[in-house]
Amino acid sequence: MKSHYSLVVIGAGPAGLSAAVVAAQHGLDVVLLDDQKAPGGQIYRAMESIPAERAKLLGAEYLRGRQLVSALRESNVDYFADCQVWSLNNKLEIGLTQNNKALMLTADRVLLANGALERPVPFPGWTLPGVMNAGAAQILFKSHGIIPEDGVVLAGSGPLLLLLAWQYQHAGVNIKSILDLTPMHNHLRALPHLPRALLAGHYLSKGMAYKKDLKMAGISTLHNVSNLQANGKNLLESVSFQHKGRTETLETELLLIHFGVIPHSQLSQAAGCNHQWDNSQQCWKPQVDKWGNSSIDGIPIAGDSAGIGGARTAEHAGRLAAIQVLFQLNKISQLERKKLAHNDRKWMREERHIRPFLEAFFHIPGKLLREPDDHTIVCRCEEVTAGDIRQAVADGHQDSNQVKFLTRCGMGPCQGRQCAEAVSHIVAAANKDNYPRAIYRGRPPVTPLTLGQLATLYPEEQE
Repeated sequence: MKSHYSLVVIGAGPAGLSAAVVAAQHGLDVVLLDDQKAPGGQIYRAMESIPAERAKLLGAEYLRGRQLVSALRESNVDYFADCQVWSLNNKLEIGLTQNNKALMLTADRVLLANGALERPVPFPGWTLPGVMNAGAAQILFKSHGIIPEDGVVLAGSGPLLLLLAWQYQHAGVNIKSILDLTPMHNHLRALPHLPRALLAGHYLSKGMAYKKDLKMAGISTLHNVSNLQANGKNLLESVSFQHKGRTETLETELLLIHFGVIPHSQLSQAAGCNHQWDNSQQCWKPQVDKWGNSSIDGIPIAGDSAGIGGARTAEHAGRLAAIQVLFQLNKISQLERKKLAHNDRKWMREERHIRPFLEAFFHIPGKLLREPDDHTIVCRCEEVTAGDIRQAVADGHQDSNQVKFLTRCGMGPCQGRQCAEAVSHIVAAANKDNYPRAIYRGRPPVTPLTLGQLATLYPEEQE
């Protein structure tokens, strides 16, 4: 790995793969850094090693990733897997670890394409062993073919829940029930966006086909569920919830939860990029223009890390960001930029027709986000409860960062990845604000870094 590149791309998902290949094809010196062991990101994980039978179970959208990974392998992009990027600043200096050693890179441009993470939604019992994110379960399926042996309950709201249930059903998993926490009034919320969504009708037809297959397989789906709770002493034993005015309980040793995804924005926060609250996506996201340029010159952001749009949209956004970098570095003219961007702009507009409908239909209930029980743990790392956060606000600490200083909520190994959004919602509710007003200030290292690794930056120095 060289110490300087024209373009450093962080993240080898659809946006990063597309961007790196386009930039390299036009003569840029490009390095692609990723924390996984193989390219593809979360959506196309294990693309090069997955058995054909398992790939077929995952569906046609998964197989789409083959062409992106093949294009990378055929390019002259410097690709480095298993790299943890722990620092990025506004001088375009990047700190990373590889082979247990810390390195520093510089670049003319740094493209963030590090994707999304599952939205953390605390509820009673969510920290019990046996409760997992649906995305984590899907990773185990893609990477290793691991599926539940003794049955599973799926709960939450969002398209991934339906997709995973369909994949599990075809893999022979005993799905005890699907608990859909999407409120019925979201149908009315989404209705005005339906005509535009029909322009991307393949998404709707695909979802209906999944539902039909699950119904024909006899899999129970309970709609308009509320008050989800995981029960057990040391391990998950059952799940209780309210449905049609009654409290019901299902015995299970595995509960998979999902409440949509949010941008993975820790690096953009650490670099100092401006972020804004998006009420329709119910999350913070970086401020970017139509080319992906952030508020910091030289740091474009593409794909779901700039706002949730899905895998195909991320492809187009990655290429557009790379085209803009080529223009900024005088590799192409303004006219060439326009010609190169034409198709991706068109295709991205078509892909985005579905987004307003999905965001309205799967809008997470405010009560679920903002009002967890006082005894519910919000910060897993430091075991800080919702009641602790509310008490901090009552004591005069009225934004997320002040609450963090007082309670250590967000100071653990995950550095707030699993609690930042939840804390901002609870603080907003305690302040009677309609939406969160502040987000954690990002600081390096954004991923765990040992003193031993840090010391490898200065091998010439002795104790």
